[in-house]
Amino acid sequence: MALLAPSIARGFTGEPCPDRFNMARYCLAASAERTPLKTALIVVSDADAPLDKAERWTYGELDLAVRSVAAGLLAEGFRPGERLMIRMPNTSDYALVFFGALAAGIVPLPSSSQLTAAEADFLLTDSAAAAIAVAPGMEVSAPPGVKILHPETVERLKLHEPLAAYADTGTNDPAFLVYTSGTSGRPKGVLHAQRSAWGRRPMYRGWYGIEPADTILHAGAFNWTYTLGVGLTDPWANGATTVLYNGDKDVQVWPKLMAKTGASMFAAVPTLYRQILKYCDLTQFDLTRLRHGLTAGEALSPALLDHWREATGKELYEALGMSECSTYVSTAPGMEIRVGSPGRPQPGRCIAALPLDGGTEPLPPGETGLLAVHRSDPGLMLGYWRRPEEEAEVYRGEWFIGGDLARFDEDGYMWYEGRADDVMNAMGYRVSPQEVEAALSGHPDIQEAAVTEMHVREGVSIVAAFVVPKEASEPDAASILAWAHQRLAAYKCPREVIFVETLPRTANGKVMRRALQKS
Repeated sequence: MALLAPSIARGFTGEPCPDRFNMARYCLAASAERTPLKTALIVVSDADAPLDKAERWTYGELDLAVRSVAAGLLAEGFRPGERLMIRMPNTSDYALVFFGALAAGIVPLPSSSQLTAAEADFLLTDSAAAAIAVAPGMEVSAPPGVKILHPETVERLKLHEPLAAYADTGTNDPAFLVYTSGTSGRPKGVLHAQRSAWGRRPMYRGWYGIEPADTILHAGAFNWTYTLGVGLTDPWANGATTVLYNGDKDVQVWPKLMAKTGASMFAAVPTLYRQILKYCDLTQFDLTRLRHGLTAGEALSPALLDHWREATGKELYEALGMSECSTYVSTAPGMEIRVGSPGRPQPGRCIAALPLDGGTEPLPPGETGLLAVHRSDPGLMLGYWRRPEEEAEVYRGEWFIGGDLARFDEDGYMWYEGRADDVMNAMGYRVSPQEVEAALSGHPDIQEAAVTEMHVREGVSIVAAFVVPKEASEPDAASILAWAHQRLAAYKCPREVIFVETLPRTANGKVMRRALQKS
């Protein structure tokens, strides 16, 4: 069978993770010992200011600060295994709190600064977090017994006497918790093990081609596993330098930062690459040190790839992943790019397409099935947080099934065929239509609403709401959009409201979301 070589069919074939493993120690300790004076992190707040004015952290400083935060958290009364929710901007403090928690065996929960108060409260309650670290000026009401770590508290943690050693955690001990949308309409927690950082090793050669001399610039926010992994975990695990930007969001910033920092890799979603090409004159920037771009979160369109190549002479290497396992299919330097395919399973990973109607035998090349990851993969989640029913639904024997449809060709390249469920993709974030519909349902002028991902042109999709207005009401799209923004993070909100007389339904009354654009 061309899809799965005999050695891979048995499961993950990479080097096994050590029994005692701490994610923060793996990322920082070795480089802090070998190259303590090397720059690990550059934080840029003003893209127009000289680079020597930017905040810089060496590996030695970072290692010390992370262990100080870890010791401070333990001194504050936190116990290993407890959850610590983070609602902070893209700053060095965010990184220190996240890795400091890992270093202490505490489980960080990164969350988006775009969340509304109600959305944040749900995560805080559902995770049973012991504390929440907040941004300057953020007003937060926490349940009794839940600590609030204000910026001044974080400053105090950084001054604590550092731990002598990172927590002696095991391979399968909990590391961090992230929330993702699902078909139930409620965000669900994805609990990752300490081994998840080890499970990213196939990406080093299978996607990045990363070396210690590299400088990585990532355009995402820390609440996203794409950013935490590609923007922090992997550069530090390889002794590279990572660049963080937290200034004003202007598309012109990104090529300016690529040139100013000498970035050798830039990571973003395809939408941002498209905006850069549309609004920036790339001939005005020195991008000679940029080896290539990395893209994930959305499908890379052939037109966008061609445009980027023409404008820069550089390649874009695509990867496909998910919150439950990060990326596992990709293209990489030295590998043929087949336009329209995100690539092949990364070396060592066991990936297959399984029959839609059941069974655990991988389909032969050319047949479309459910994309599956073998549960032996060290990058795969421990499970869904307190959702045993939903967790049971995604496992079939020794396989994890995430809901994507795909086929493989004779050479092992994967071809994406859409979702088997209704989950939408908004700027790289998975969004449940049920969650958006529930938020819209309380609007006084809406009789019923259904939400779907609508393709507006090649490579561009938006979240659209199809609304049946109540009788005698005056359809008002602006009012509905404002209602949504009061209740949902911006990336979950519909970009367009379309008024219809009825919603297309099956014989048993279920809304047919895939037929909405035809209604």
